[in-house]
Order: sequence, then C-alpha cells, then structure tokens
Amino acid sequence: MANRDAKSISHIPQRFLIDQDDFSPTKLSEMYGVNKRTIRKWKQTIRETYAFVKADLPPEDIDIEDLVKHRVKQFRAKNKREMAEKLIDIKILDDKPIGIAHFGDNHIDDDGTDISKLLMHGSLISKTPGLYGGNVGDMHNNWVGRLSRLYGQQGTSAKEAWRLTEHFIKMVPWLYLVGGNHDAWSGDGDPLEWMIGRGMTNYSNHKVRLNLVFPNGKEVRLNARHNFRGNSMWNTAHGISKAIQMGWRDHILTAGHTHVSGYQVLKDPMTGLISHAIQVGSYKTNDRYAKELGLDDKCIFVCPVTIIDPQYNDDDPRLITTIFDPFEGAEYLKWKRSHAS
Repeated sequence: MANRDAKSISHIPQRFLIDQDDFSPTKLSEMYGVNKRTIRKWKQTIRETYAFVKADLPPEDIDIEDLVKHRVKQFRAKNKREMAEKLIDIKILDDKPIGIAHFGDNHIDDDGTDISKLLMHGSLISKTPGLYGGNVGDMHNNWVGRLSRLYGQQGTSAKEAWRLTEHFIKMVPWLYLVGGNHDAWSGDGDPLEWMIGRGMTNYSNHKVRLNLVFPNGKEVRLNARHNFRGNSMWNTAHGISKAIQMGWRDHILTAGHTHVSGYQVLKDPMTGLISHAIQVGSYKTNDRYAKELGLDDKCIFVCPVTIIDPQYNDDDPRLITTIFDPFEGAEYLKWKRSHAS
C-alpha cells in the first residue's frame, strides 16, 4: 500500500476498517470522504496482517467543548480575584487613631540579623492597642534549589528557619504581609500562606493595596510592594516617590528589598493629597553580600510607624504622622487615642 493511501485514511479509526458488517467501504467513504477503492484495499491489508482487533480505549482528555468552557470559567474566576485585589476594602471598627508598624526584609534566620530587636518590636506591637503590623517581604532567607548550599554558611537550618518564621508571624496582629523575592522562591506551595491561614491578614506576593475605611467614612489608601521600580543614588526612596509622581495617588506607599531606608513626603497639586513614601530598611545589619559589592550602610530605621488620625482631610499633615522609632510611635499612638473625641 502506498504511503499516499496510508495518509489519506489516517483519520479513520482502525476498528472501522476491520469491521466488515457495520462499516462498509461505501459507508466509510461517505463518512470520511475517502475513495471506496482505497478503503477496500486497506481493509484487506489489515485483515491479512492482523488476526486480532484491539479494543478502543476511552480518551484521557476531556471533550474540547468542555475544555473551552472550563478555561473560560477559570479565567473569569482569576480575573475577578485580580480585579478585587487592585484595592481591597478594610473596614476599621475602631473610631480612634490607629498605627501601622512597617517591617521589611527581616531575614529572621540569617546570622547577620538582629533577631532580638526584631522580636522586641513584634512584642511591642502585640501589646499596643490600635497598633498593627505590616511586612514588605523576605521574612527569611528561604534558600532553595542551588542556593540551598547557603544553609551551610549560616547557623540556622532550613527547618529552624521555618519555625522562627512561624513564631514571628503568630506574634504580630498583621494588617498586611507582602511576599518578597526570597518568599516567592517557595513556588506554588507557599508555607507562608499556610501559616497565615484564612484569618484577617491580607497576604499576597509582591504587592498589597488596601483601602482603610474608618467609622466616620474617612478612607485612607495603603500601597505596599516588595519593591517599586526605579533607583537613585541621591534618594533612597526614589522608586516609591517616582510611583507617586507617575500616578499612584495613595496616602501611604511603602517598600523594602534594597535594605536601605528612606522617606519622602509629596503633595498632589491637583487634589492636595499628601502621600508618604517610606522605604523600609532591614534587620539584617551584617551582610556579606553588601560587603562584597561595596554597598554603603544607608539603613536609618527598620520599623517606621504611620499613625492615622481619620478626623483630618487628605491635605492636612495631621492625617498621617510617620515616626521612625516604633517605641516612640507606640507612645504617640497611646497619647493620640487617649485624647480622641
């Protein structure tokens, strides 16, 4: 049988060609648009070659129409979630001023991290009414793949690193948590998501944007990312400041990643909105990588506190007060709450 004939009938199931009763050359010719003589010759060849007929197996894939319906449904669900995450409403039940302590790049398992200070700040937040935590990423080193060898260069094992991370997460009442590049190395099976569970904490990889709605109707937007694009040797908060000037009209914008701290306040001339650009430093004070690259120490603060007083308007500097030391911030928050009307 010529190859041309074989190709011309390749789309016809073999069992149809073998069956002599129900599927005659005439019927197959009508069904598949192949010359009857070609079908008759091929049926004869198969009978002479094979003395058996293999049963057809059911397809392992779902029907294409069902697949299309599933993909449409899956996209709609994912798109709905993406749209909702663009700005998440958070209903604040407290009618007094609140504070947010912003952590960044804790690297809690690293030998160069000041873990005593980190845990001391976490304990402070848990004991201060109206004060919540936020983290802009890199809870721990999370060495994976070829980087797993780096666990041999630190005193904390991978298992101990996860235990320390879970301990710290459960210590603080988190308003938001952002996954950093180190956190993202875990892939789809993210242990941080499991540790946080389905509580009140807002957690997402790379970014979280919240709309805090207070009982008096005042709304304050918070935009937290692991990193905003853009760097400047003259301004350590340049990436965040650039984002504000390029269109992000939020009250508080914060990021980490670079292990340096920075702060800038900007005003939108059209609306009067005052935005606070906060670049959060790192608790990892001894960094071999920074020494190798000759990166200067530009970390002034590691846990700045933003205190929000919802009685003021967007153009009033008293709406948000930024204090770089968490203990000073906690004391100021206590005073503000005690004098709230």
